[in-house]
Amino acid sequence: MRWAIEEAELAAARGEVPVGAVVMQGSTIVARAGNQRESTGDPTAHAEIVAIRAAAESVTGWRLDDMTIYVTLEPCPMCAGALLAARVGRLVYGAPDLKAGACGSLYNLCVDPRLNHELEVTPGVLAAECAEVLTSWFAQRRSR
Repeated sequence: MRWAIEEAELAAARGEVPVGAVVMQGSTIVARAGNQRESTGDPTAHAEIVAIRAAAESVTGWRLDDMTIYVTLEPCPMCAGALLAARVGRLVYGAPDLKAGACGSLYNLCVDPRLNHELEVTPGVLAAECAEVLTSWFAQRRSR
């Protein structure tokens, strides 16, 4: 999760909402990314999506079933859907997203038995630290 926090901080430095994601295969980092919506103008360039794309390219395949993604903020419905589509094996996230969280807060897409894939979800890892990165960034933006 510390690497995901680093990615969130890098995203903040670029003027992006500070969310970071790291995809790991065992103890090896396969991909890492921060939000890129502002810099690319792409509304789908959430950290998770960018990291999933890079991981799939790295392993030259779309099935990421033996991988774990670490994300600083609970994924939204779009990102949860991407995790399912990529068949990611496990999600570990830090801060809950009470406004858009789709992995336990508002929805629980990653463990919905009606869908064709489920993944293990571990919430709340370094949650306070992950939340602080977001909270301080938004407070700084509001004070301008």
